[in-house]
Amino acid sequence: MGTLLVKNAHTLVTMDAERHEIPGGGLYAVDGVIQQVGPTAGLPNSADDVLDLARRHVVLPGLVNTHHHFYQTLTRAWPASQNKTLFHWLTSLYPVWANLTAEHIFTSSQLAAAELMLSGCTTASDHLYIFPNDATLDDEIRAVQAIGLRFHASRGSMSVGESQGGLPPDRVVEAEPDILKDSQRLIEQYHDNSRFSMLRITLAPCSPFSVSQDLMRESATLARAYPGFACTPTWQKTRMTTSIAWRCSTSRPVATPLNLAGWARTSGTRIAWSFLRVVFANSRRAAPGSPTARLATCSWAAELRRFGRC
Repeated sequence: MGTLLVKNAHTLVTMDAERHEIPGGGLYAVDGVIQQVGPTAGLPNSADDVLDLARRHVVLPGLVNTHHHFYQTLTRAWPASQNKTLFHWLTSLYPVWANLTAEHIFTSSQLAAAELMLSGCTTASDHLYIFPNDATLDDEIRAVQAIGLRFHASRGSMSVGESQGGLPPDRVVEAEPDILKDSQRLIEQYHDNSRFSMLRITLAPCSPFSVSQDLMRESATLARAYPGFACTPTWQKTRMTTSIAWRCSTSRPVATPLNLAGWARTSGTRIAWSFLRVVFANSRRAAPGSPTARLATCSWAAELRRFGRC
């Protein structure tokens, strides 16, 4: 990749512990790794690529997007899904998503990645959990690699369809042995756990109304077989989904199922709503959410202040 010199920024924002800001600052990178940050006068004079900002731009660390559904960029303005609660939003879109192909996954992923990079994001995690027709996670990976975004690709899954009491139509769910087989393939083919990796894989079984506890448990077991591997299941979002999960599992809809399935002690677990302290008090795990989707469906916006105290 060679060397890169960025110089003469209006301000370089370090975001270090002291929140240093460097007027007229810049940075020097070698093979994509920042080696030096400071006043332009203290940086090397030349590099393979030189970007002179002429004091017109602010430089700050790249933003990190912890949760996304890239394929949904194709349906975010779908008329039938507007102004809905979560379940009605999902059920209005499942029939549309059932027609997705590999080309749709590739195109939507490139669109989403480009939008993120243009907004200052340099690392993103995406949760792809629906694989109709010829669609695979490989399509998303190829699309993002061509863009150059650092990527955590989540192999999502749904295994409990309507005929088994789940929310998604049967035609968009997968058999659990197939899910686990493909999950292992993706880990072994793509996952790079090195320090400056541009691609990592995570396992992400979907919500309790679309996967079984067996799949949660087996996915967690598979993830723990690979050192440094992360898991990012989607769990509770709204009071409605909480009450449904309670009826399905006859247990507290976050704490008990996640602990039974082994996810509360597995790196990267993603969860929403109000049971964060219960599950994570002793596990030291993070819990990112997806605020855009929640606001679009009027879900738990008022809970954000409470999250900040967790």
